[in-house]
Parts: sequence; structure tokens; C-alpha cells
Amino acid sequence: MNEILHALFSTEGFVLGTLVPFLFVLTVVVFIHEMGHYLVGRWCGIGVKAFSIGFGPELLGFNDSHGTRWKLCAIPLGGYVKFVGDMSATSSQPSSEDLETLTDAERKVAFHTQPIWKRAATVVAGPLFNFLLTIAVFAVLFSLYGRPVFEPMVAAVTAGSPAERAGILPGDRFVAVDGSKVETFADVQRLVSGRGGDAITFTMLRDGKEVTVVATPEPMEQLDALGNKVKVAVIGVVNNKDVGQPRLITYSPVGAVGAAVEETGHVIQRTGQFLQRFVVGREDKCQLGGPIKIAKMSGQAAKLGFLWLVQLVAGLSVGIGILNLLPIPPLDGGHLLFYALEAVFRRPVSERMMEMGYRAGLFLVLGFMGFVFWNDLFGC
Repeated sequence: MNEILHALFSTEGFVLGTLVPFLFVLTVVVFIHEMGHYLVGRWCGIGVKAFSIGFGPELLGFNDSHGTRWKLCAIPLGGYVKFVGDMSATSSQPSSEDLETLTDAERKVAFHTQPIWKRAATVVAGPLFNFLLTIAVFAVLFSLYGRPVFEPMVAAVTAGSPAERAGILPGDRFVAVDGSKVETFADVQRLVSGRGGDAITFTMLRDGKEVTVVATPEPMEQLDALGNKVKVAVIGVVNNKDVGQPRLITYSPVGAVGAAVEETGHVIQRTGQFLQRFVVGREDKCQLGGPIKIAKMSGQAAKLGFLWLVQLVAGLSVGIGILNLLPIPPLDGGHLLFYALEAVFRRPVSERMMEMGYRAGLFLVLGFMGFVFWNDLFGC
């Protein structure tokens, strides 16, 4: 019995070692996302009936002075804000019969009776707040700890690698990757790691002269900072302390925010690039995981320390923000698509077309959820 309790409740066990970090990561990301919807919706004068973390039966909650029910529910895999006039947690368009059940006071603050710009601002605020969370995390980390960097130098070239075939030599310095100027070795890794199979043009500085070469990165299995196996595109160059001249960049608070915005932009760009390549079959399906993989990573990050857990929150927050912007109902991007069509045609999308869109979108979302669960349990 003692062994079972230790396995469950020790810091190495399931509850404290995995479940608690997972709930912390997911709750923070979901709370910030829904808080974006809530704050901008309230700013736009839209009434809010409920703010929920989780789905299913309510575990605990309270009503605030505005009549909003704040609650924590039993299934912690998401959350929602339910505005006045919403007929479901997905803020789907109510029917004319549903709208007729609202009082005059409710119609004035109902979500679906608001101008398009207010509805769009409220919807886009969720993903936007996810991105702002990532910026805030990076800004604090850069401000407190700075950022260690290496010069973009080549210390060695792996035999038989794309770099060797392209003619890259030890002592070369990267100047640009496909026209994008680089200042650190991390810049080179960022521009190469997600482009396996693409021919990339590198501008190198060699003996004071610029030399242009073309290399095609190849996928290579590596261990990430949390110990997970990931496939990363590489060209086969090595940096080290001797030629890389490591240094620490320090930032003022304002400078840290600027660097955080830039770094978040890089994360968004890499995530979007991955999704594009994944759709056309150019990325390993095992790179995508669901709640089980996130829980595992949360436990791994927690063992490394709270800062690693916070960084995982930042990375997951970007992913949640981008996924929610996909133009698929009932995701936020699906709502924005309907609003865009409404703005173009000067009238709301018909109830029938909207219902068909929601059914097709829900099928895609459930299919994606099934796919990542399969990856978690059996596929990878």
C-alpha cells in the first residue's frame, strides 16, 4: 500500500509529478484565452452569463455582481465564456426563435446582436491573449536572465552531411539564410530546423569574402530539452565555445519586451510553417500529440524546475492561439470566417449554411482530437 501511495503522491509520482503540472499548464493557458474573450466582450458592452474552466458538471463556482457565473468544472480539457444570447458553449448563431425568447434588455447586450467589429474583436481576443501571454513570459525571462548566444560560426562539418556536399568549410561564418540576415547560431538553427527537404541558399563569409552555397537539410532524430525524441532538419554543422564565442545578451525592461515580441513572432512563424508542412505530409505525424503528451511534457518540465514549466506554458499558449485561428467552426477562426462573409455580403450567413459549417467543422475538430489521442496512446 505504501508503494502505491508513493507512486501516486510523491513528487515523482503521477499526481504531484504529472497531473498537477499538467493541470497548471492547461489551466493557465485556457484561463488566459477565455479571459481575452471575457475582457474584450465586456469592454464592447456584451453581457456574460458564464466563465468556465473545464466542461461538464460544475465542481465549484460563484456569481459576481454583473450576474456572471464563474465556475470550475469536472473535465479540465478546455473552457468557455458564454455570452448573453449564446445557445451553447461554442457561441454558435442562435435561431430566430431563440432570439425571440430574449428580453429587450438581453437583446441590447446579446453577443449576436452586436456590430460585426465588436463580435470579431471579442472572438480574436482569445488567441491574441495567448500570444500576449507568451510575450509576457519571454519578456520576464529575458529581463531576469538575459539570453546566451553563440556567433554563427562553423567549427566542424559532419562527414557526408548536406553541408559537406554543399562545400561549407570549418571557419565559415553564416551571414544569411535564404536572404534573411543572421546574427547568432540560434538564428541559423531556427531558419533551418523546420525545412527538411527544402533547398536553402546560405551566404557564408570565408576569408573576408562572401560565398553562396545551396544545401538541403535532412531530418535527424534528436532529444529536446525535456528528453523527448524529436525530428529536426539539420545540414550537419557544429558550433563550439572556441569559435562560437558565447556571450550573454542582457536587456532593459523595454528591450526585453521588444526581444520577447520578436521571439514570439519566430515561434508563431515556426508553428505555422510546421502546420502547413504537416497538412501536405512533409512532417512526422508523431510531432503532434494530445493531452497525454502534454501531461508527460508537463511532468518532465516540472522535474527540471518551475521556469521550465513556465516556458512550456508559453509554447503551448502559442499553439492554442494558432489552432483557434484556423478557419474551422466552432473554433474562433471559424467565427471570424462567418463574420468576414457577413461583412462582404452585408448580411449574416444563412442559418442552414452556418449549421452545415458547424457540423463539418465539428467533424474535423473531433477527427483531429481522435488523431492526437491515437498518437498519444498507440501511434507513436
